[in-house]
Amino acid sequence: MEEIDHLHELQILELGSNRLRVIENLQNFINLQELWLGRNRIKVINLCGLKCIKKISFQSNRLTSMTGLEECVALEEIYLSHNGIAKMEGLSTLVNLGVLAVNDIQNLTRLEDLRLNDNQIESLENIAEAVSGSREKLTTIYQGFKSRSRLRRYVAVSDKSG
Repeated sequence: MEEIDHLHELQILELGSNRLRVIENLQNFINLQELWLGRNRIKVINLCGLKCIKKISFQSNRLTSMTGLEECVALEEIYLSHNGIAKMEGLSTLVNLGVLAVNDIQNLTRLEDLRLNDNQIESLENIAEAVSGSREKLTTIYQGFKSRSRLRRYVAVSDKSG
């Protein structure tokens, strides 16, 4: 990133389709709000602790892990679809997260427990297709949500019969 290292006020950086293999040396971009890295060859998330970043896209890369997002506490949107992510992790510190795009949930064949609480999901209508890759292990789907007309409603689904 040496070519743009002097652009300290940069707020949006689009580096999609550049055949990048690594992303590093972002620590000087303290005002960066959006980082678009889709269609590269990135294997590891290394955001150098960008605490102000709000939107990031790693779509269509070579990621196998979500590790590396933990320090980006301002994140509101993360796009990670079309990667090889095997485990949902590193999201507990991202309290501002509103959008998480991961279409590879079908590849999570070890998924045993899917918790979707504290979000805006009002229906589990298409959940069977989404978790089809984990039918062997999946025992619990948990959804809790607030409704304007009702108090909190909880739904727990457990089916160990395969």
